[in-house]
Amino acid sequence: MRSDVEGSAATSAAPVSRFAGTLMEILDRVEYSRVRMDVTDNPIYRLRYEAYRREESVPFNDAGIVVDDLDTAPNGMSFGVHIDGELVSSIRLHHVSAKHPFGPSMKSCPDVLGPLLARGETFIDPSRFTADYEASLAYPALPFLTLRIAVMASLFFKADACLALVRPEHTAFYRRVFGSEEMSDVRVYPGLAFPVALYGAYVNTKLPATLRRYPFFMSTEEEREKLFARAMDEHFEAPQRASSRLAYERALLESQFGGQAAE
Repeated sequence: MRSDVEGSAATSAAPVSRFAGTLMEILDRVEYSRVRMDVTDNPIYRLRYEAYRREESVPFNDAGIVVDDLDTAPNGMSFGVHIDGELVSSIRLHHVSAKHPFGPSMKSCPDVLGPLLARGETFIDPSRFTADYEASLAYPALPFLTLRIAVMASLFFKADACLALVRPEHTAFYRRVFGSEEMSDVRVYPGLAFPVALYGAYVNTKLPATLRRYPFFMSTEEEREKLFARAMDEHFEAPQRASSRLAYERALLESQFGGQAAE
């Protein structure tokens, strides 16, 4: 079933910009895979290590991987992003709720998020966004392709907001793209050598505009189900083709001819 957020975006779907069109073409070659977080020899853990070591954000270790206690939290999930079958980036998400209050943003900002969780709000908390060095040069828009997973998760889990615990110099990106707003002062995060600040974008008020401006963030219910439905174990490690073009075309038809045309 289409969410109210998607419906709001669909009613005003418009032809894509050159930038959005370019991203849509790349997404035609993109696959996402959800990985088992308890298998530490998965390539995404080495990708994390290499990315953080380039910036000297973590110390050297013989294993050549970066893992922490949140990797096996019951509300956590990690994903790889593949272009033409090659792993280019990864991201970790936590669906934070009063029942499962585990996530990096809770480690840094429990005073901010605790009261919100107590009144029933839930959040998608992305972290560990890391990219292959060569891929980041070849695809400067890789953050958009990777953060699309967080957008899909926000819809699938019906989260109130999507968080961004990021370096202060990265906050402008989240304000511009997602309409994120400041939720905390600058903090420290255990194990990282740089400061972070918490920003958040409330889904119902911010995401419709984001989907209209950046339609490559759109997705089908089928893609979201395959990536996030915990009961479907067979979908772990199975690459899922990005559905942004199909979702956008459906939204465009709906905006032009009404809901029946997109069914």
